[in-house]
Amino acid sequence: MVIPAASTEYLHVPVTAPAGTDLAGMPVVAHRAAPTESEWRTAAWSGSDARLLIGPDTDTVLAAGDYRVWINIDPSGSEDIVRPAGILTII
Repeated sequence: MVIPAASTEYLHVPVTAPAGTDLAGMPVVAHRAAPTESEWRTAAWSGSDARLLIGPDTDTVLAAGDYRVWINIDPSGSEDIVRPAGILTII
């Protein structure tokens, strides 16, 4: 996905989670490396798609460059799944 740095819009991330996982409140982040705990942002959800508002006047302002989009899914049980979910290019 390519988004201009001057644009404020939702980054959409399709997610396939383990059966029975409540995705409400699960975080997403766009980062150049593996994200730290404080960098995660709570995603809005539409069905199984995470949405993260990025751009000027948001909590996620990104400079031009390439980013990995990460998703964190915490299903019931002992798993805490952290996975890259795509590439985002800010121009």
